[in-house]
Amino acid sequence: MTSLPPGIIILAGALVLPWLPRNAQATGALVLPALGLVQLLFLSEGTFPGIELAGLSLLPVRVDRLSLVFGYIFHIAAFIAALYALHVRDTTQHVAAMLYVGSAIGAVFAGDLVTLFIYWEITALASVFLIFASRTEQAYRAGIRYLVVQVGSGVLLLSGILVYYQDSGSLSFDQLIGPGGNLSEASPGVWLIFAAFGIKCAFPFLHNWLQDAYPRASVTGAVFLSAFTTKLAVYALARGFPGTEVLIGIGVVMTLFPIFFAVIENDLRKVLCYSLNNQLGFMVVGIGIGTELALNGAVAHAFVHILYKALLFMSMGAVLYRTGTIRASDLGGLYRSMPWTTAFCIVGAMSISAFPLFSGFVAKSLTLSAVVEGHYVLTFIGLLIASAGVMEHSGIKIPYFAFFGHDSGIRCREAPFHMCLAMGVTAILCIGIGWVPAPLYAILPYPVVYQPYADFGHSLTQLQLLLFAALAFAVLLRSGLYPPEQAAINLDTDWWYRRLAPRLLRFGTERVVLARDILAEATRFVGRSLMRAVLRHYGPEGTLARTWPTGSMVLWVAVLLAASLILYYV
Repeated sequence: MTSLPPGIIILAGALVLPWLPRNAQATGALVLPALGLVQLLFLSEGTFPGIELAGLSLLPVRVDRLSLVFGYIFHIAAFIAALYALHVRDTTQHVAAMLYVGSAIGAVFAGDLVTLFIYWEITALASVFLIFASRTEQAYRAGIRYLVVQVGSGVLLLSGILVYYQDSGSLSFDQLIGPGGNLSEASPGVWLIFAAFGIKCAFPFLHNWLQDAYPRASVTGAVFLSAFTTKLAVYALARGFPGTEVLIGIGVVMTLFPIFFAVIENDLRKVLCYSLNNQLGFMVVGIGIGTELALNGAVAHAFVHILYKALLFMSMGAVLYRTGTIRASDLGGLYRSMPWTTAFCIVGAMSISAFPLFSGFVAKSLTLSAVVEGHYVLTFIGLLIASAGVMEHSGIKIPYFAFFGHDSGIRCREAPFHMCLAMGVTAILCIGIGWVPAPLYAILPYPVVYQPYADFGHSLTQLQLLLFAALAFAVLLRSGLYPPEQAAINLDTDWWYRRLAPRLLRFGTERVVLARDILAEATRFVGRSLMRAVLRHYGPEGTLARTWPTGSMVLWVAVLLAASLILYYV
């Protein structure tokens, strides 16, 4: 097994799943990540033999500490998501999920840009079927938009690879920018690759595919989606652009802008998508700083984020599965009917809020410490504000409006056992990593000497920040100043294609129709004028139809002959 490329077991197994009995497909999808993880545990660092293809030297597999940590968490997340989806009897979902997982794993072990591109595109094509699986008109439209964006990212990536290869003669997937971290000095090919990674990482103004598509995915599909696409982009940035300073500013903006939209959003899975954007910003900041501590923080944050974000998506998915709605305005009081789901959701909420003794704290502390060491004052202030915002919209809003708040009167059964088991395993991991972070620190790309609980002042500061954020939420809610939950669609950058683009299209269509009408009327006018002229000369009463005297005819013939002779000799 150790001679096989990582991810190939899952990819091959995905092709076998359709031939299994429908009742066995979910179990098969659960077994595949387990087998892949066993293979990965016995895999040693180094590179597999390269291959020659069409005159290109490719390195399909490279195993190092950066790729291994993402490989571990991708397998764990795939197993948990497959356990959560044990009730699904849909061949398309199981096959698409395993192709998605296998290609994402293959991508993080790719040693060259061509192999990365191949896996990059497979993830895009496979993941869209998890959105289509909802089988609604909205899901279909969102899936098409998602596919356009993801394939567009792939086109940029391929274009960048071709230009980069022409400039450098190399296809190796290593650091693509100089040690100075100045993107303005990079080649056009590197810029195109950076843009491709930025789309998949949901950079500001390139992010709305996430909020558009993920909430439309199936109950189980959203759990898979939350774990792989954007974290693959984080890995790609950490591999190709560590220390790129522009990422610091981009990351800070990513942490801040979702706060407002998450506060006013009514769809709780969409709130989670905005908080996903927020958390990605912390990782991007760490990659932009580029020190060993910062990169460890970004990777550790990606690791734990996959777990607690999956836990939150699973809890909201369980609510949707049992109640048929995920709108905050329709929910409330579900702690009576779904106590286990409520407890697991609270664990996820405390983890994403970075409460001490939960997984988010031990990962986010690394990044914040790197920010302090680098003396990035404005960045530190921005991240503190963003941390308070996370507490508000994910730490409090999600569990409060779903399980507490006003009593909606909904009474339903607890989530199925396998869903609770998947959430329970994830919750245990979130708490375990928070209590004992050493195993996580041991697998990070660089040696870690940091002790998150050694500085009691840091823990106290974080706790005070979160408690004040909770107090602010309570005061705003009690005073009636907190935005009410309304059954409405809130727009951000999707305003461009939901509002502006249709208006521009209508405006352009109206002007084209007007121009067509004017041209048609002008053509008719010219045609009528021409016909009148023709009739005036050639009609029954026209000039040429009249009887002319013989003398006049002879005179005109003589004139014409004379003119012809003059023209001939001239």
